[in-house]
Amino acid sequence: MEAVILLVVFIVLLFFGIPIAFSLGISSMTYLLMKDISLTIIPQRFFTGMDSFVLLCIPGFILAGNLMNAGNITNNIIKFSNAVFGHIRGGLGLANVGGSMIFGGISGTAIADTTSIGAVMIPGMEKSGYDKPFAAAVTAASSTVGPIIPPSVPMIIVGSLTSISVGKMFLAGALPGLLLGLGMLITTYILSVKRQYPKGAKFSFDRLIHEGQGAFWAILLVFLILYGIIGGVFTPTEASIVASLYALAVGIFVYKSLSWKKVPAILLDTAIATAALLTLVGMANVFAWILTSEKIPQMLADGILSITNNKILVILFINVILLFVGSFMETIAALIILFPPLLKVAEGVGMDPIHFGVMAVLNLMIGLTTPPVGVCLFVASEIAETPLKRVIKALWPFLLCNIIVLLMVSYIPQLSLWLPGLFEK
Repeated sequence: MEAVILLVVFIVLLFFGIPIAFSLGISSMTYLLMKDISLTIIPQRFFTGMDSFVLLCIPGFILAGNLMNAGNITNNIIKFSNAVFGHIRGGLGLANVGGSMIFGGISGTAIADTTSIGAVMIPGMEKSGYDKPFAAAVTAASSTVGPIIPPSVPMIIVGSLTSISVGKMFLAGALPGLLLGLGMLITTYILSVKRQYPKGAKFSFDRLIHEGQGAFWAILLVFLILYGIIGGVFTPTEASIVASLYALAVGIFVYKSLSWKKVPAILLDTAIATAALLTLVGMANVFAWILTSEKIPQMLADGILSITNNKILVILFINVILLFVGSFMETIAALIILFPPLLKVAEGVGMDPIHFGVMAVLNLMIGLTTPPVGVCLFVASEIAETPLKRVIKALWPFLLCNIIVLLMVSYIPQLSLWLPGLFEK
């Protein structure tokens, strides 16, 4: 009975727009009071949820993304993407997707991608003759690539919840991330041709080389992070610090658009973003502990496997659950609460934990653009100053594309396991 009330209180609070961290905390406290359990369990489990060395990656990568963004990296990435795609029909839309793929490999978060790329590309696409809803939809959809291509904050969370190496998770997300980006490039091109969106200037190698020099340092950072982790030069946590120092040096000495005066404000923004994220992690751990004590994860796992042991159907069922949850729950909270029990189900039908981790993250990333609580959807709609209903209507082709890629990743394990296996040999 108490478990039912816990879930009902949580859902009601979400419905009234209470931030998810507080919804988790209030519903957990309600349960503990009903069960007459000491409230000291809240700070204990809250601290335990954050007490992970791996989670130290998060502030480092957030800081690196903020420094690169403040150092004019976003404009350089967009110019380079435009030089590559601009001459094609719908070139600005394609550049939007390409820019998100590069920028996502720096920030590791979808919301940062939507905000940074969208603030430049949505107004630019509108001026060039694109529909506002389409511009917002492309921006929101392509931002989901960021947390799949390494580095990735959700992949770090998966590593902290299991014994899976964060480095292997980063590698496992590379091919699915590229496949997701390619799918959105194709979708954008088809829609652009159908609607006769404009082309940009003719392709020029000189322009490509010139803009490539501006984006070179950003692209190099992604390879630096991956090489350092894979080559054993540093741990993922150390990689985040290296990335921050690199971003600071490039912003000040290479792009020369970042001054020391901006650094305190960037550090403050990073601290606020990190605090918000870790508060969510802590509260989600309290909630997950209660669910575990009520044996709900085990009941969920047993319930799914009692319906069928068929691997194809179980994977499909897990996808439906994650897509549904991702449409109204924040990614990090959903991972902490659902990943451990669903991992047991996945392993029960022979799925590799790394393969399942990539599939789970991809599911929840799609949720960021799915009504009713798709955060990236709201951000893009706000930037475009367009009613949410129109953006949702324009988004459906991209959601369909993302789900096709999700099914490919779900049923073709080598898309996730090939690169990690290659570097084990």
